[in-house]
Amino acid sequence: MSREVRWQTLLDLLVERGRLEVEPAAEALGVSAATIRRDFDELAQQQLLVRTRGGAVLHGVSYELPLRYRTTRRAAEKRRISEAVAALIAPGEVVGLTGGTTTTEVARALAGRADLSSGTGGAPALTVVTNALNIAGELVIRPQFKTVLTGGVARPQSYELTGPLAQGVLGQLTVDTAVLGVDGFDPLDGAATRHEDEAAVNRLLCDRSRRVVIAADSSKLGVRAFARICPASSVHVLVTDTGLTDPGARAFEEAGVEVIRV
Repeated sequence: MSREVRWQTLLDLLVERGRLEVEPAAEALGVSAATIRRDFDELAQQQLLVRTRGGAVLHGVSYELPLRYRTTRRAAEKRRISEAVAALIAPGEVVGLTGGTTTTEVARALAGRADLSSGTGGAPALTVVTNALNIAGELVIRPQFKTVLTGGVARPQSYELTGPLAQGVLGQLTVDTAVLGVDGFDPLDGAATRHEDEAAVNRLLCDRSRRVVIAADSSKLGVRAFARICPASSVHVLVTDTGLTDPGARAFEEAGVEVIRV
C-alpha cells in the first residue's frame, strides 16, 4: 500500500469514526504502529488532523478531503466513466469541465484520444473551458487544445475558481457540452454539491451549454447535497458505473436523463 493510499484510508476512517487510536489503525491497515505514528505526525503537519495522546482526531468541525487525497477512491470506476464521457465529445467542440476527481480523469481521457492529437485548418482539436486550476494545468501543455480558465477565488480543497469573476467569464461564453462532477445527483432533487459558490458557477456553466453530462460514480447517485446545481430535467446524459441498479437507472430515465453504465 502506497503512502498516499494509506493516508487516504486513515483520513476516511477518521471521517467515519471521528477518532483513531494508533494500534487499531495499524491493525486495520496491516502496517506497524510506528508507521501509523509517522503518518499521524505528517498529516497533523498538513493540518488534516489533530494529534492526541495515542491517536488522532478530526481537524476542526467541518471536514473535506483535499482533491489530491480523493483521487484513488473508486479509481477503476472513474477511469471507465471518464473514457465513456470522453467518447461523447466530437472534435472541434467547446467543452466545459468543472472541478473534481472524475472530471480530472475526463480531461486526461480527452488528452489521450488519438483523434484529438492535432487540430484541423488552424482550429483547435478541442476548446476546453474550466474553472479548475489542476485541469487547466494538465491541458495547457497540449498545444492542440485551446484552454480557457475562468478567473475567480481558488478553493484549496477542489482547486476550483468561484465567485463573480468566474461567473463573469462564463456569462460571455457558449459551450457545446458541459461535463459536471457532483456530490449528489437524485432524480427528484437534481444535481448538487456541498458548496453554494461551486454550485453557482456550475449552474451558470449548465445554462451556457447545449448539452449537460454528469460524470459520477454510483455512490453519488440517489444522494442529496446542500447546494443545488440544476434539476434532473436539465441533464441530458448521466455516465456512471454498473453499481447503479436497474430501478435506479429507470428513475433517472423517467426524469428525461439518458443513462450510460460502464
